Amino acid sequence: MWNMKFGKLDKIEGIDFSMPPDPKATVKLFNSLAKREGKPSVFSGCTGWAMKEFVGNYYPSGTKSQDYLSAYAKQFNTIELNSTYYRIPDKKTIAKWVDQTPDTFRFAPKIPQIISQNRELSLSEHFIEAFCESVIRLGERLGTSFLQLPPNFSPGQINNLENFLKRFPINDIPLSVELRNENWFVSKDMEILCELLNEYGAGTVMSDVAGRRDALHMYLSNGTAMIRFVGNELHSSDFSRLDAWIDRLGIWFDQGLQTVYIFQHQEENLLAAEICAYFNKKVNEKLGISLSIPQKYDNLQLSLF
Repeated sequence: MWNMKFGKLDKIEGIDFSMPPDPKATVKLFNSLAKREGKPSVFSGCTGWAMKEFVGNYYPSGTKSQDYLSAYAKQFNTIELNSTYYRIPDKKTIAKWVDQTPDTFRFAPKIPQIISQNRELSLSEHFIEAFCESVIRLGERLGTSFLQLPPNFSPGQINNLENFLKRFPINDIPLSVELRNENWFVSKDMEILCELLNEYGAGTVMSDVAGRRDALHMYLSNGTAMIRFVGNELHSSDFSRLDAWIDRLGIWFDQGLQTVYIFQHQEENLLAAEICAYFNKKVNEKLGISLSIPQKYDNLQLSLF
């Protein structure tokens, strides 16, 4: 069960969930983006497929654990791949993942903790190359990887991040960066960071979570947005926040945003699927996207008659 504890609150009364305006750096980026051809790409999913709670709900009754991924991929078109945070997958594992998913599916692998939690981002080790050699085998199913920097990674360490970006093959393995240290968000450091990320072709991650509203920074550095949405067990604010996101994404798409990844975090896994279904339905209706809408199997069976 992949839960996002960062910024999670037990009580959300009094939290201002309003979405901040776009910073100047994001406006500047849109002015520089080439005109997009066709509709934007929207990838919407959860944070894991190995969830027995889905069996008999979003997976057919009797689904075996070895078939969870193929069942998941019939309902969602992306996955926040947290397992890579703990272990770099071997060739056999990657091959199995590819075999169990359609070519329209996208994995978003998390950079291993042995890299991201190291003050110097393991630049003196071989782990970056090992991770890249592994996930590149996903081929067309490789989405945007993401580097989750720890709370103690401050703006004073930006040189380490630049050295990492120089070494990471972003042209082959797309990358977005998530920040957690508060100091990034209280000065011009985010503008400097976005210029750096843009130079190397990397994107940003926005965390929409009750207890850390500063992490919803709205800074973009390339044509891809990655959103980690942490809900509160289907509280009414979950739905209004997603409605606001859809409105903002509509504006961003009009200005040239090409791709969005949005991952739903809920304390209960089934609720993550349910809120994902809500988002997909609404984004289809409001923005003319054609996402499949996850459905429980009792609903699917009834629709056949």
